[in-house]
Amino acid sequence: MKHHGTPYSIRNALRTLFAEHQPIIRTVSQRRVFHEYFVTHLPSSSLAPDKQSPNHHRLPRDESSPHAGLSQRAARLAQPAPSRDTTIVRIPIKSAKHHFGAGVSRGSRPYNEDTYQAGTIEIPAFAKRQPVSVSRRSPGSRGGGEGQAAKSESGDPQVFYFGVFDGHGGSECSEFLRDRLHGYVEEAALLFGMESSLKAETMDETDSTEGGVMGEQDAEDLQKGLISDWKETVGGYFKRFKPEYFPAVTNGKSAPTPSTLPNNSVETVLTYAFLKADLEFTKSQASKHTEDQRSSLDDPVLSDRPLNDDDVLFHPDRPASQNLRARPKKGSSPDLSAPIGGSQRFKGGSTASIAMISTPSPTPFWNPASPSTLIAAHVGDTRILLCRTNDGKAYPLTTNHHPDAPIEATRLRRYAATFVTDSFGEERMGGLANTRAFGDIGSKRIGVSAEPQITRLDLLPAEFSFLVLVSDGVSGHLDDQEIVDVVKEAKTPEQGSKDVVSFATEVAESGEADNATCLVVRMGGWERRAEGGGGSIGTQEQRNFRKNEAADPRRGRR
Repeated sequence: MKHHGTPYSIRNALRTLFAEHQPIIRTVSQRRVFHEYFVTHLPSSSLAPDKQSPNHHRLPRDESSPHAGLSQRAARLAQPAPSRDTTIVRIPIKSAKHHFGAGVSRGSRPYNEDTYQAGTIEIPAFAKRQPVSVSRRSPGSRGGGEGQAAKSESGDPQVFYFGVFDGHGGSECSEFLRDRLHGYVEEAALLFGMESSLKAETMDETDSTEGGVMGEQDAEDLQKGLISDWKETVGGYFKRFKPEYFPAVTNGKSAPTPSTLPNNSVETVLTYAFLKADLEFTKSQASKHTEDQRSSLDDPVLSDRPLNDDDVLFHPDRPASQNLRARPKKGSSPDLSAPIGGSQRFKGGSTASIAMISTPSPTPFWNPASPSTLIAAHVGDTRILLCRTNDGKAYPLTTNHHPDAPIEATRLRRYAATFVTDSFGEERMGGLANTRAFGDIGSKRIGVSAEPQITRLDLLPAEFSFLVLVSDGVSGHLDDQEIVDVVKEAKTPEQGSKDVVSFATEVAESGEADNATCLVVRMGGWERRAEGGGGSIGTQEQRNFRKNEAADPRRGRR
């Protein structure tokens, strides 16, 4: 269907469109909670024996065979049975200390506003498809098709998802992102019809996945409708807002690769998911009553004032999405009376950095022989780093969204007339250190946006040793290379994450230790992390000096 004309007509068209597909969208939103585990195949001999029921852990052989897609079932049954019996297992990634580690500290603060997430999400693969090897064996021989992307029983290989969310003014927004942001990404992938990058061009129609809920024109309407909502709901900066990865809005003018960036690309999906989540969180907070309004309801004169008198973002034709609820805690029933961010208006916000990793085959990304593709989406001053295997250097994937960043200063100076420099020499905008964040409803009009900075990186096998995600409680006290070198000295990612947080808290000025969170993810070059650049000796002397200085009892008196 095609819809043209004013934003009003686009809005009406979107209402009709969502009404038609609401059952599907509702199913996507409610189909599952976050997968905090990954699925893999292990030899049955590696499992603990069960004397009472020897076959307790085993699934049928046709369900245990890896690398076989639904279209290959007949060919697989015609081949000899595999020589090694394997079993499908689910491993909680947050408990797999040799693959993942998380260190958390509230520092000197009375409470912790940081949150994090780690697991897998249900979106099509976006990994770079590997070329077919010229020495590839014939399809009928065992081990044939080395260069071809192999599908698992459930479809594409798993997409891993890691995120750090640093709240300010409270934890309501960071908890909302921890529990809901991955759902917005999955829903956007379905709506835009994101296709797998591993899909063969000659694949039969029976093997291809269904298209998205929306067609191509509908996807453009979704982009334009979301921007229209931002313009009419907030105004100010958003009246000229054109997200970089929205082809329907930019018309290829500011998109980096307009010829290769379709409406269903992973960059467009992530941009839509971030902006949609932020819009619904902002609307929900704007519709709530402040404490002053609640107390004025008892006054016979003040009670005649409109209930929305202080709601800058209120619009009578668009009530806030009070029907959107946060995910209930495990084991508890949903609280239908609790809107997003609690019952009272939340004026704070949160930064966010997520990293998604996709592989072209079921071999996990931490295998030294497995290539992969990493997508980083970033808002604020949380950071994502990689450690290069060959030279041991830190490879940052994000830049802090602060007023002194040239790209942010250029973007905001037209509307943010209150750029000031505090006593520490840091530039701030309206009292805020971050120019991009979720929430912060009082600063949306001057340009505080949740439009993500997106980085795509195709990783060669064992090119990087590990991935690190940190909040500003870590990066504010340690530079990138110090963080990487601390992790190099650890035996496991879990130990590395805790060592980074401990060191950052230790060297912080007395009483100035912020909430600190660090995630460490094992990559293909983990076993070689101490080789490149002489290991961790690059910053060892500097770190030892800082430790000794922190241990000096007279430091606080200087």
